[in-house]
Amino acid sequence: MVTPIAAPASSTVSTPLRRLKVAIAAMSVAPFGPASAALLLAGVGAALALPSLPPWPLLAVAGVLGLGLFLRGGIPRLIGGFLLGLAYAGLQAAVVLAAQLPPSLQGQVVRLQGQVLELPVHEPRRTRFLFQLDDAATLPPALRGQRLRLAWYEDDPRPRLQLRAGSRWVLQARLRAPRGLRNPGGSDAEMYALGARIAANGTLQKPATARQVTAPAGIDAWREDMSDRIAAAVPGSSARYVQALALGDTRALDTRDWTRLRAAGLTHLIAISGFHVGLVAGFCALLAGALWWLWPPLCRWLPRPFAAGAGAVLGAFGYALLTGMAVPTVRTAVMIAVLVLARWLRRRLGMADTLALGVWVLLVLDPLAVLGAGFWLSFAGVAWLLWCLPEGDGRGWRGLLGGFLAAQGVASLGLLPLCVALFGQASLAGPLANLVAVPWWSLVVVPLSLLGVLAETLHAGWGAWCWQTAAACFDLPWPLLAAIADSPLALAWLPQSRWYGVPLALLGALWLLLPRGLPGRWLGLLLWLPLLLPPRELPAAGEAELVVIDVGQGLSVLVRTAGHALLYDMGPALPDGFDAGERAVVPALHALGVRHLDLAIISHGDNDHAGGREAVAAAFPLSRVLAPEGSPARGDAPCLAGQQWQWDGVRFRVLHPGPDFPYLGNEAACVLRVETSHGSALLLGDVGQYVERKLLAEQPAALRSDVVLVAHHGSAGSSAPEFVAATGARLALVSSGADNRFGHPRAQVVQRWCGAGAEVLDSARSGALRVWLAASGLQLREQRSAQARPWDAVRRRGQVAGLCYAPEFSRPWRPEV
Repeated sequence: MVTPIAAPASSTVSTPLRRLKVAIAAMSVAPFGPASAALLLAGVGAALALPSLPPWPLLAVAGVLGLGLFLRGGIPRLIGGFLLGLAYAGLQAAVVLAAQLPPSLQGQVVRLQGQVLELPVHEPRRTRFLFQLDDAATLPPALRGQRLRLAWYEDDPRPRLQLRAGSRWVLQARLRAPRGLRNPGGSDAEMYALGARIAANGTLQKPATARQVTAPAGIDAWREDMSDRIAAAVPGSSARYVQALALGDTRALDTRDWTRLRAAGLTHLIAISGFHVGLVAGFCALLAGALWWLWPPLCRWLPRPFAAGAGAVLGAFGYALLTGMAVPTVRTAVMIAVLVLARWLRRRLGMADTLALGVWVLLVLDPLAVLGAGFWLSFAGVAWLLWCLPEGDGRGWRGLLGGFLAAQGVASLGLLPLCVALFGQASLAGPLANLVAVPWWSLVVVPLSLLGVLAETLHAGWGAWCWQTAAACFDLPWPLLAAIADSPLALAWLPQSRWYGVPLALLGALWLLLPRGLPGRWLGLLLWLPLLLPPRELPAAGEAELVVIDVGQGLSVLVRTAGHALLYDMGPALPDGFDAGERAVVPALHALGVRHLDLAIISHGDNDHAGGREAVAAAFPLSRVLAPEGSPARGDAPCLAGQQWQWDGVRFRVLHPGPDFPYLGNEAACVLRVETSHGSALLLGDVGQYVERKLLAEQPAALRSDVVLVAHHGSAGSSAPEFVAATGARLALVSSGADNRFGHPRAQVVQRWCGAGAEVLDSARSGALRVWLAASGLQLREQRSAQARPWDAVRRRGQVAGLCYAPEFSRPWRPEV
């Protein structure tokens, strides 16, 4: 616990209370103060948290009413700010969503013309880039001026390396509307597409026909060229960190780098922070002041203090532009501009008012910025420091050291709830690692990196020694930081909490950081319990839970009992870099509170079932793995018919393959039956109709199940009519990828299950599917229903692509166990 103020008790107690009183008194008079900014932010957040957007006429009415109340002043101004935020964000989101790819162009190959935005990401087999389309008559009207996320697949990287930031190209691409996986604890690609205003994703077709129209030009082209110079000048692996700290270019950082940075709590430094912007602004202010001092006649045109302020503003915004306009950099640049303007107008403006104006400016410019984690971490960090740290502290090195330690403690404690909510993890080593990294990187490595950029801009080759020195300085503490990050105690994964967990934890942090002398501060820890120890919704004894994780075109199913966990398959790992084990399975297991896996089953060796094994094993050591004999994906023991075991009153039986059955790929898939006293489930892998008829002939009674995982993702070669009828399933679950090229699930297969009386659900449309075989009956939760948002590309109810729903089974929230 870091004491926020080190002054005497009487003044310490009064400072935050006085600020609170001042804030309450100012509510009625400050149109752009902290209170109105908080209500504006609450309105923006409320609009984007709704299951669906209200009709635009209703949003327009809310906006007009909000403007009237805001202009009236007093408490009505706060209500007006909320309505303004609600209407403004809702209308912006509606416009962006309406501009996304129309159904008529879904899956179509379109000839495109436009400019490469930002920095292309070159990988071994593909290049990913943003593409801003021209407003040309040759393009379909729905695409003109839109922004796309494209991928260029080609084994030979040389043609792809010609794709440079700022260049203009003509190319062909197959387009799809933004779609993503939806899992507990997983990232939301559709939310990202909305925030980035991406109208469609696409894959280049006939790459040989792609041609460059104009050479690279603009800020992004300069950034990419400077990044290449850093890579050429700095030997070794540290070049990628110099690129990130100098230019915000994180393309060279791999998964291991980001894992270490997250474990050590250092990602806020790698992504250009506000402190870096302040350094550049201060240097530019000094440079402008020195120029005015050297040439006094300039003061007749503009006073020297005004010139220094203008230099600070230009430097801050220029640096933000050169490093990609991330939210922390823009926030700091706006705050610097507000402070300079206040000084020019000879008005006294506190830091809280400056922060509030920064919120207003950013939300007016882009209300969808709240969809990014950077917005919340950036503003929340500054707000915590303003609330908890004193306005004036002791001078001298002891005062500076005490202020630094207090700031680290306040930031670590105050931002912990947001980090848990946004990333599902807490860096326990973050406070220790930041004590080393923050002063060293910010005061030594970053200035040297920026000095190198300036020198290289003046003359080619001059920046090399600065970058090399920066890399050497970075390498000095890095072994210690890497050891801290690699420690098993550095990072804690926490289960996904309910919606009220974060507000209560923030209130608890506020309570803990109250001034010394106030009784009962430690009681604030109790408010952290809903966030740190959320309900895991584990089955009771004799019950079982099945979670069909949304892994795209593949399969991964978690089966849980009261005290055990089994993972059936692990999703695909594709050559283009997508690993469902890393991006879907592991985050879902963490979010569901799985601490270890008692058993893993690889149904067969195909990549879409076994590809994610390495990523899963890295996060959850697999003590025992079953796989069919002869499978390319080896197990510790063969998966053979007749194997059975019991966990917590739940019986598991392997039905196929038999001891003499050869490995035949799909047909040799391991078939697992889960039996409880309240119902049963059948996991079929990718078996076809031959094995289905074999099981029907040999074990007809074992096929009767309440829940069936439809074989082979709903392909036409599975789900024979007699087999479907024999299962008597009430719920048929399909794991498939959105708009997959195989057409899974096939319409005739879906209708076959529907005709037999089953409800059919597809992970591509419902997201992750959670099913409980419980004493209270069969219970179901669809991820897209449970956490519906306005940007969901697929609606949650009704007849979708031929699927049939039985509402009596589809309860979006499971009653508490």
